[in-house]
Amino acid sequence: MPTDVVMPQMGESIFEGTITKWLKKAGDAVEKDEPLFEISTDKVDAEIPSPVAGVLTEIKVPEGATVEVDTVVAVIGGTSGAGERASGGTSGAGEGASGASASAPAEARSPVEIAIPVSTHSDQSELGRPLRSSPLVRRIAKDNHLDLRQIAGSGSEGRITKEDVLRHLSEHGPVSEAPKALLAAPQVPPQPLSKMRAIIAQRMVESVRISPHVHTVYKVDMTRIARLREREKARFEQQHRVKLTYMPFIAAAAVQALVKFPIVNASLIDGFLHYHPQINLGIAVALEWGLIVPVVRQAEERSFLELTRDLADLAERARTKKLLPDEVQGGTFTLTNSGVFGGEFGTPILNQPESAILAIGGLRKEPMVLTDAEGNDTIAIRSMQHFCLGFDHRLIDGADAGRFMSEFKKTLEGWEKPID
Repeated sequence: MPTDVVMPQMGESIFEGTITKWLKKAGDAVEKDEPLFEISTDKVDAEIPSPVAGVLTEIKVPEGATVEVDTVVAVIGGTSGAGERASGGTSGAGEGASGASASAPAEARSPVEIAIPVSTHSDQSELGRPLRSSPLVRRIAKDNHLDLRQIAGSGSEGRITKEDVLRHLSEHGPVSEAPKALLAAPQVPPQPLSKMRAIIAQRMVESVRISPHVHTVYKVDMTRIARLREREKARFEQQHRVKLTYMPFIAAAAVQALVKFPIVNASLIDGFLHYHPQINLGIAVALEWGLIVPVVRQAEERSFLELTRDLADLAERARTKKLLPDEVQGGTFTLTNSGVFGGEFGTPILNQPESAILAIGGLRKEPMVLTDAEGNDTIAIRSMQHFCLGFDHRLIDGADAGRFMSEFKKTLEGWEKPID
């Protein structure tokens, strides 16, 4: 019997998802739990595995489409012949071709335009790639003397939809004659933002609007930790099967400072001060397609080794799209490592509704003036690192931020905690 593949619900507050990539095509054999397609929601990007073994006989929802949870997006059967029939049924060119079944929600049943590459010079992009559009779109453009290269496509892979053309007409009106100079100098059309990039953009604008941001920068002598790490990293990795990086030292010092100064771990929500009963430490992870912040819950209860393992696990699963929605929400304080790309320090934007975020700068050896107990000065080479605390000035004063950063700095420079 054929098996329907549905858009999964990736968390209680998730009601829709966007199919960003099909990892299989109609007619391909799939194994149970083999990655079938990739989705993007407002919480997480993830690979969705096949629920059964068989043959992908039909793809009902194309890449780039956003549908509600439980919408049937594909069908898995048992023979390749079914896949061939399904492929033939969905590849016809023409407006109004639909791959949705009668049982799918109305959004999935709505007609879709089939993206057909055009071969004439006037419909080629600047880089020589064909523009993607339907016959109806090209006919509307021709009737109104529009140059499709000047219209941004909002469909999958920049496909120009009927709505894009009609929106362009309503804003600019028809053209009496296509300018020859424009045809001679084609431009690459603007590309739509990915789901994740659009959400990041929205959240950053909201955060700057909500919170008056203030930043304070401290330089920390990391020589003691650098020497400890160099001495212990081989043994630590061999014994515990996880690399000893600088991040768990920084995370542990931040957690200790948060325990001592809970105002930095608090939130201002609807005019009320909320002290969080636990420290949920967010760790910003840079991905090729955006940024995601998985969370170590109850970080104050983690040992150094547990913290090291949690950080490594979350970072790896973030990069392989294996995170669960609950693992990227509920943070109370965030660490972001801008120094990994060589920067001295960054001035980060708050991850709402958090009230503080700590940016980690690059680690460098520098000449430093050291003063001994008798007041004698010497110059030595030390491993130095900048840390920038961004905070919401509605809730956290400069004195609070200074006390927090002083505690953080003291813990790192005088590190005495066991690492096993």
